Amino acid sequence: MDMDSASSVVLQALTQATSQDTSELKPAEEQLRQWETQPGFYSVLLNIFNNHMLDVNVRWLAVLYFKNGIDRYWRRVAPHALSEEEKTSLRAGLITNFNEPVNQIATQIAVLIAKVARLDCPRQWPELIPILLESIKGQDGLQQHRALLTFYHVTKTLASKRLAQDRRLFQDLASGIYSFACSLWSHHTDTFFQQIYARDEAAALGSLERTLLSLKVLRKLTVFGFQEPQQNMEVMGFLNAVFERLKQFLECCRQVGPDSTCREKLEKMIILYTKTLLDFLEYHPCAFIPLIQRSLEFAVSYLFTPAGEGVTFERFIVQCMNLIKMIVKNEAYKPSKNIEDSKPESLEAHKIKTAFFTHPTLTEIGRRLVSHYFLLTEEELAMWEEDPESFAVEETGGDSWKYSLRPCAEVLFLDIFHAYNQTLIPVLLEMVQNLQGPTNVEDTVQLLMKDAVYNAVGLAAYELFDNVDFDQWFKNQLLGELQVSHHRYKLIRRRVIWLIGQWIAVKFKSDLRPLLYEVILSLMQDPDLVVRIETATTLKLTVDDFEFRTEQFLPYLESIFGLLFQLLQQVTQCDTKMQVLHVISCVIERVNIQIRPYVGCLVQYLPLLWKQSEEHNMLRCAILTTLIHLVKGLSAECKNLYPFLLPVIQLSTDVSQPPHVYLLEDGLELWLVTLENSPAITPELLRIFQNMAALMEMSSENMRTCFQIVNAYLYLSATDFLQNYAESLCRAFCALLKDITDEGQVQVLKVVEIALKVSPILGAHMFQPLLPAVFRGIVDGERYPVVMSTYLGIMGRILLQNSSFFSSLLTQMATDRSQKMDELFGSVIEMWVDRMDNITQPERRKLSSLALLSLLPSDNSVIQDKFCGIINISVEALHDVMTEDSETGTFKDCMLMTNFEEPKLSDDEEPPTEQDKRKKLLALEDPVHSVSLQQFVYEKLKAQQCMMGDQGFGVLMETVDTELVRQLQEFLKGF
Repeated sequence: MDMDSASSVVLQALTQATSQDTSELKPAEEQLRQWETQPGFYSVLLNIFNNHMLDVNVRWLAVLYFKNGIDRYWRRVAPHALSEEEKTSLRAGLITNFNEPVNQIATQIAVLIAKVARLDCPRQWPELIPILLESIKGQDGLQQHRALLTFYHVTKTLASKRLAQDRRLFQDLASGIYSFACSLWSHHTDTFFQQIYARDEAAALGSLERTLLSLKVLRKLTVFGFQEPQQNMEVMGFLNAVFERLKQFLECCRQVGPDSTCREKLEKMIILYTKTLLDFLEYHPCAFIPLIQRSLEFAVSYLFTPAGEGVTFERFIVQCMNLIKMIVKNEAYKPSKNIEDSKPESLEAHKIKTAFFTHPTLTEIGRRLVSHYFLLTEEELAMWEEDPESFAVEETGGDSWKYSLRPCAEVLFLDIFHAYNQTLIPVLLEMVQNLQGPTNVEDTVQLLMKDAVYNAVGLAAYELFDNVDFDQWFKNQLLGELQVSHHRYKLIRRRVIWLIGQWIAVKFKSDLRPLLYEVILSLMQDPDLVVRIETATTLKLTVDDFEFRTEQFLPYLESIFGLLFQLLQQVTQCDTKMQVLHVISCVIERVNIQIRPYVGCLVQYLPLLWKQSEEHNMLRCAILTTLIHLVKGLSAECKNLYPFLLPVIQLSTDVSQPPHVYLLEDGLELWLVTLENSPAITPELLRIFQNMAALMEMSSENMRTCFQIVNAYLYLSATDFLQNYAESLCRAFCALLKDITDEGQVQVLKVVEIALKVSPILGAHMFQPLLPAVFRGIVDGERYPVVMSTYLGIMGRILLQNSSFFSSLLTQMATDRSQKMDELFGSVIEMWVDRMDNITQPERRKLSSLALLSLLPSDNSVIQDKFCGIINISVEALHDVMTEDSETGTFKDCMLMTNFEEPKLSDDEEPPTEQDKRKKLLALEDPVHSVSLQQFVYEKLKAQQCMMGDQGFGVLMETVDTELVRQLQEFLKGF
């Protein structure tokens, strides 16, 4: 690309690409895309974004195209990679000057220089760091700032590299520039304080920006630049200086006030200092040991004493809490149970912590956490009044503890309580004792305090197991609190029902459950929405508990389920609807078929909710989960849901539809349970299987469920299913078997095995293309036992139930292998006998015995030659399946099934699905369960004897080991 002629056309294209007119925009973007691989294109872009006279938007776009080009074409091995000559020129051009006037463009240039540095520094770009340092030392303010900005991004990028060689290079860099970085940070910090105390806020703001950047550099060098930082005096000197600097900046924050132009950056600076300590603690816990005392003194002083009043702000408090938490929980600071096995560092750290966390200190921390940081704020109370649903969602927000004050305080409380429970349990129990009895509804302070203390008791439930008789407390105190109906007392009603939910799995007598269901029933009708939502959550925890008894819950089921449905309709936010749906799903799952009389309204509402949630895929996932449990509860009656259910399954499992990314896993499970519970096949249910071909091609983690779905169709209606889909399924299986694990291969083969079991003739015909591979696997002695076992199961079915097909397959294989048929047949039987131990399932072992015995009577020399092996397998199978009647001394086949009876179920057992019933009926017709092996052996041997005569049969039996003959005679006694 000729530079002079190219600059104008590239500039024109970039100008058009910034246009709002799509007729100009689209062609320009396409032209720029084509130029991406042209030599010289990035040199033109460099000239354009370095030209400060051009339009800012055009220069911005030039930087972005350059940055994207680094990702795609800078590496030597990349397709259309930039030439080494052009890269050398570009590297030089990028660091010619640092005088970009536009902040956003300056940041982007710094990022793209860092991207190049990640790939080329220091080997191909050794001059980068020296030039940056030289520019930082310069007197020009803009140049100094831009060079420092670039230095930070380069340092950040190089620090993020994780290969051992790259880490060594970064450590070499750090040791070379650490002194300079420290002096730079110290200089800019001192300059800032001089300017701010001289009330020169404009100059101070510029110095503060440089201080921030220099601290960011120093943080990366400190955390990632040294293998053993505790041995470097400058590193430890900097970290010790952090505490004094933090105090200075906090005091400065207080003095300038909330409206100062510096305030936001000051807070960023303070947070950056705390991040430096937290990062160093995370990556170098042993090196941090000398800093434990100062860190705890600093954090506890600002959080739990008057020193922090009027100085601290929320994010700083969160960071300090995280610092205390990480020190308390750090595994490196805990001695081994056997003190002699402990590392000296662990003992030293433990000693420092023990000396710091005295009884008075822990008492004050515990009290302050609960009485100050657990209190609901005015903003939260206002939110409860104005938008109760948003408040309820906020209260259950996932990982928010890292960033939000009260949840963070709760986590710190839990960690400290667990580590020092002997000290803190009496403190918390005293706080509870001081709040016994109902609280005056006019006393907001006491109401908030009781809410906070009950919160602490709920969080520490497991720690308080031996110290709180919760059953007595529930009956004597908490029940009374729940009956106070005043509007202001909703704080306590909501907290108490939450508290019960926390204790339900810890200590709550089963006898009290009916009383709790009465409470839940009452609170589900509370005038306050937050109380109702919290009650629903406690209901979920209650029915989820292992001590849940269906019979205790049934008297309340209709009323509670109706109120849950009302709540589902009342709430409007996606998160809340999901929350309530999960409760409904849980209730349906636990009561199972008992739910049937009460689901009518829900069944009518779910299609509307599904339609309304078109833009909310996570809510649709919750609906799918509810439908899964609903189908299980309705069992065969789920056919009434087909008009809604089947389109939902169709959409959720169609990989051509964008929502499948979110819905597929739950959609597949719903598809499976629908098949398992459906009483009969329908054309619509059969048609959904068209989605399976694309799912098989994906070979995703959902393949196991896909195979279960295929099997469920076979059990539901093998003939209809195989006639419609066997051909495409067979093609998919053939493709899968070329590139699949042994476990995946077994899943494919099990489908074939079930098809043969359900329909021996049709199954063998439809899956014929797969069977030669099975045959070859047996003859060649497949090495993987589970695969071999499945091969023998398939061949056993064919030999026993479709002998003519077995003969034609044997003929085909003999032709393909250029072998005599008898010779090949002998090899099959020999391998079968030899690998019988690979078969572990008694059903398959009996099947193998029945299959090989079905070859008798025979005058075929090959079969007679293998007679000993056939008897050996038969005796092994008899040992597997025969049980002796202790009264009569006779043997009977334990696998025989004579009739179909509905099993009697306990309350905790799930009733059989329609598929379970189909499997049972199929088993009644299966030779494995309908033919007595003992009688089959006798009849086959008797027939062989009749064919050969007594003398010939006697000679044949002499080929069998005498001990085997004795065991056989024992099993056949009485025939």
